[in-house]
Amino acid sequence: MNLDLKKVLKDLYDTKKTEPYFITVPKLKIISCSGYGNPNNSAFFQKTMSTLYSIAYTIKFMLKKTDTSPYTVMPLEGLWWTDEISTFSLEKKEEWKWKVFIVQPEFITSEIFDSGIKELLKKEKEDIDTSLLSFECFEEGLCAQILHIGPYAQEEPTVKKLHEFISLEGYEMTGLHHEVYLGDPRRAAPEKLKTLIRQPVRKI
Repeated sequence: MNLDLKKVLKDLYDTKKTEPYFITVPKLKIISCSGYGNPNNSAFFQKTMSTLYSIAYTIKFMLKKTDTSPYTVMPLEGLWWTDEISTFSLEKKEEWKWKVFIVQPEFITSEIFDSGIKELLKKEKEDIDTSLLSFECFEEGLCAQILHIGPYAQEEPTVKKLHEFISLEGYEMTGLHHEVYLGDPRRAAPEKLKTLIRQPVRKI
């Protein structure tokens, strides 16, 4: 039976709730890459994305040859921030720092990740910098979340709505601006793209 973590963690990856709500994000295993600057005009960002997807699918198909249960590769997620988190702006992209990642099934270990790196380097014809990749545990705890439908460039009103909800409910923001990309911009029309906006919080 194919494992789809989006269904197992359905509250975290809900594609129907367009109003803000609270969730608790457990400790998850992720493969990540980090960088800085405007992702829209960065060759480094594109290289990072390609490398991240390459290792995710390399591990998936490597394990397909074993007795490991088949699974669906999770969507891309991103953390976005600036040195001064309180002044983070969706407009000032040149100041952004970011970490993009893909959540992994619980049975993925650091040993499997290392084997995946070796397999990727063996089959990749072009140079690929696997030093960009990191396997780690990631935990956010209590978060507020909302679904944005439409182009990434038009997220501002959705983000504002989420922040207002957090304040009205008596919470404050604690962690980094988090986005989960449920649509593929290469295939879906911009107005149909679905993005989850997630923000760690704590009670005031």
